[in-house]
Amino acid sequence: MSVYAHIVNEAPLPLWGLTSHERYRRLLEQTGVTAFVDDFASLDPGDTVLVLRGDYLLDPRLVGSLAKSPNVVLEAPASTSRLVVAAHVPAGLASQARALVSGDGAAQVRSSPALRVETPGTLASAFHEFLLKSEPPFVEPIRPDTQRALECRLFAGAYKGVTDLVTKWLWPVPARWATRLCVTLGLSPNQITAVSVILVIVAGALFAEGQYGWGLLAAWIMTFLDTVDGKLARVTVASSRLGNALDKNLDLIHPPLWYLLWGLGLTVFEPEIPGLSLERTLWAIMIGYVAGRLVEGAFLLWLGRFGIFCWRPIDSYFRLVTARRNPNLIVLTVSVVLGRPDLGLAGVAVWTVLSTLMLLGRLGLAVRARSACGPLRPWLADVATGADRSSLAARLFAERPPLR
Repeated sequence: MSVYAHIVNEAPLPLWGLTSHERYRRLLEQTGVTAFVDDFASLDPGDTVLVLRGDYLLDPRLVGSLAKSPNVVLEAPASTSRLVVAAHVPAGLASQARALVSGDGAAQVRSSPALRVETPGTLASAFHEFLLKSEPPFVEPIRPDTQRALECRLFAGAYKGVTDLVTKWLWPVPARWATRLCVTLGLSPNQITAVSVILVIVAGALFAEGQYGWGLLAAWIMTFLDTVDGKLARVTVASSRLGNALDKNLDLIHPPLWYLLWGLGLTVFEPEIPGLSLERTLWAIMIGYVAGRLVEGAFLLWLGRFGIFCWRPIDSYFRLVTARRNPNLIVLTVSVVLGRPDLGLAGVAVWTVLSTLMLLGRLGLAVRARSACGPLRPWLADVATGADRSSLAARLFAERPPLR
């Protein structure tokens, strides 16, 4: 048994440089569906066909769910009725499904007892586990007057809901501009990541030389590009194992190395905190950083794949400022502006230790809750299923990106 894809009604224009056929090809490739078919007579009886309407933009989650769910017809709201935009059917029903999805008739396929009718909300969950947010899956028509709005929606959909304050509020608009420039220039996500690697090295070398101003400039540009490469990969469906591994490992390894090199570049370390030497400061940062990451990993492994920062609203708030790279860079930047880079390093050490203690406390509470009440549930999943969206936490972390 094999799964084939077939696209009808190609869109009249590309989104983020991709035609509908190319976008669906890349999305389906991620699910293991690599074969497209035009002649249904060549299929074996046990094969299935995924028919997609190319002049509509389907949320990537819907495409993934359809690829794994045979015997499904997907309907989406239209102006005054419901429109079939996709179907995953046995090979024997492929011709009728193509007619139905393209709008040419064959309504009997929809009523077949072997098929079930789904909507975007029933086919895929609104809680996005990987991007840590609650956003209902969407289906939208692709027209010249909606092109820019749909591109903005795809970009917003590629953004994490729970992240640090810089990534959440400072980077989105310039990152969208930069992503569009990358698409125009034909740059790949891996090329942007490669530039980030170079900037990590440049920033670290400048820190070690005590050139903190220039080092911070390189570091901030790197953090910006770290946002751009991920968004570029998602809107162009160009993720790769190499890129993902490089980006993930780079994010994990370079922050503590930066702090170490920052300390090596100091000519004076006099934070006026009793008993706090440079060596102890660096040890506190290293141990606190590793311990914090281990806590996050333990939660993912044993308590919930959604991560500790999505367990309760307080955890999502804490993620905005927890001692990760960007909040720590704010501390270091302020210290350089004040002419006291040694205080910046001491501040990073204190905040790293406090953040790790907070995470340890939350992990302990999560373990107790798991023992008393069973499997943990992310609060964003409750928002996704209809809980109150008027709270400040829901507005901040469960936002639905506007079309315009």
